[in-house]
Amino acid sequence: MRTGNALRLAQVDSHARKAGLSAGMMLADARARCPALATLPCDPAAERQALDHLARAMLRFTPVVTPDPPDGLILDVTGCAHLFGGEEALARRVLAATRATTRHAFAGNAMAARALARHGADGNRGDIHALPVSALDLPDDALTALRRAGLRTIGDLARRPQAGLAARFGESAVMRLRQLLGETASPVAPRLPPVPVRAEARFAEPLIRTDDALEVIEDLLRQAAQQMEQRHAGGRRFAVTLERSDGARRQLAIDTGNPVRDPATVLRLMRERIDTLADPLDPGFGFDAILLDVPRVEPLAPRQDALEGGRAAADDTLDALIDRLSVRLGADRVTRLHPADTHIPEAAQRLRPAIENTVSAPVSTWPLASGRDVALRPLTLFDPPQPVAVIAGVPDGPPQRFRWRRKVHEVRLAEGPERIAPEWWRRQDGHLGKLGGLTRDYYRIEDSEGRRYWMFRHGLFDEKSDPRWFLHGLFA
Repeated sequence: MRTGNALRLAQVDSHARKAGLSAGMMLADARARCPALATLPCDPAAERQALDHLARAMLRFTPVVTPDPPDGLILDVTGCAHLFGGEEALARRVLAATRATTRHAFAGNAMAARALARHGADGNRGDIHALPVSALDLPDDALTALRRAGLRTIGDLARRPQAGLAARFGESAVMRLRQLLGETASPVAPRLPPVPVRAEARFAEPLIRTDDALEVIEDLLRQAAQQMEQRHAGGRRFAVTLERSDGARRQLAIDTGNPVRDPATVLRLMRERIDTLADPLDPGFGFDAILLDVPRVEPLAPRQDALEGGRAAADDTLDALIDRLSVRLGADRVTRLHPADTHIPEAAQRLRPAIENTVSAPVSTWPLASGRDVALRPLTLFDPPQPVAVIAGVPDGPPQRFRWRRKVHEVRLAEGPERIAPEWWRRQDGHLGKLGGLTRDYYRIEDSEGRRYWMFRHGLFDEKSDPRWFLHGLFA
């Protein structure tokens, strides 16, 4: 993980711990101590997702499970342990289910169990008094003050009058101590499934006009916006169900590229959806109930309003345009290019719906060269590459002259080759398609008139007796 300008270790395994490494150590110091150290980038979002997934898996053992970020879980097994043959048998089943290296502890309250698991020695089977004062999880300055006073364990604190401890080290130290000793309750807040964002309206007299139904939908959107505002979230999918008095149902749904909770924005998209329906919305004998559901909710961070003409306003306008076009034309018809994980140039991008931009999985970004670098790839790419006739000085050298579209070009400068090998792992029945099965040698070419081209020889001479040349792109 990065702290300021320094890279530090976020977590270490048992082997690294035995080598003297610890969480929080600078990466440079860790590599100096252990040159063979293997590291992976820290991904807090993925870790939170994994911890949440593990918490859901623990619901098979107890209904009260609380995540203890960044890497812990608290399980209240009161009244549950005997169902699995006792606490130790339950622990073995939990460890088998996680398939991970873990530390666990049992205690009479959540804070004590957490402290024993995180700070207890391997041989400590439940002695709270033997734990270090760091088990109180106080700020570093408070822990330093305790150690300077000669108080190094929970037992040292427990033998002192609590009034004196509070006067010298603060009420928080005494409160944490009382929780560890079981003198004060430390309740566990169970992990509850998120409450769905819903709103509904039912009518004594059915609504005959579509405009009246839209007014009700707008009111339901305001109610949903209030629910999402409390969660600091926005909706990505809004579904409306209109129930007619004759029992028929009509459902409308819209998707957005980014989380939104502005009722006016969603209502405008809903009107677009109604206007583009192949089967027009027919109230029949009237709607007697309208239900709004927001099944897809994502975090929506607060944003600073931009000045007129600012970038944020331009981004919002583009997002709104993508949403409107996707609703009117269909999400599969409004697309954008995304980089693909391949080095074959014509396959290095793929089309995806422009609306598929999520907070948890943002759109991929293209690697950009700095302003001083010469572009290594052309602005215009031909798919498929266009065949050209080439005269080269040596068989495996760059072209000296080539004919393209019935015109002969004299080569003034040539840079290369850049060799791109075929993706052998993608072969099906020994083939990679028309141009995918042979090695390519690419050259950046400039002709006598200053025009620049991107050309390649398709195949090496040990792969093919007469490799052909192709023009793949044009530089600006």
